Amino acid sequence: MYFDELQVGMTVDTVPAVIEKEKMMAFAKDYDPIPLHMDEEYAKTTPFGKLIAPGVMSFMSVWAKYLEVDFFGEELLAGKSTKIEWLKPVFADDVLTGKATITKLVKRNPRNGLVEVTIEAYNQNGEIVLTDVTEAIVKCKIR
Repeated sequence: MYFDELQVGMTVDTVPAVIEKEKMMAFAKDYDPIPLHMDEEYAKTTPFGKLIAPGVMSFMSVWAKYLEVDFFGEELLAGKSTKIEWLKPVFADDVLTGKATITKLVKRNPRNGLVEVTIEAYNQNGEIVLTDVTEAIVKCKIR
């Protein structure tokens, strides 16, 4: 969808993403190898009581589902920034769903505009576990 066709307040919901323990552990091993993500005995001593998923993995699980229904399609030129805030822990076997909302539109020039998308991710209990604000550069219709 072109920048000109987008409106603040437009939303899309994602299909569920399951946080599989094996994938969680593999991701942690490769990208975030701290005891809280990998050592079950250590995790029992933390306020969480068990292993938690790496935050970036939690976000990327929802992001991948968002990309299946994203607003922009082939009109996306580039990402500009992203800011993730983690609000609650995500555990193995949690099921995350996301709601993406266009929260800001700024036309940069006749060829493209900046689109801010806010994603809220929820666990299977309806609790918000993270938010993300991403800025993307999207093509305008050439008239």
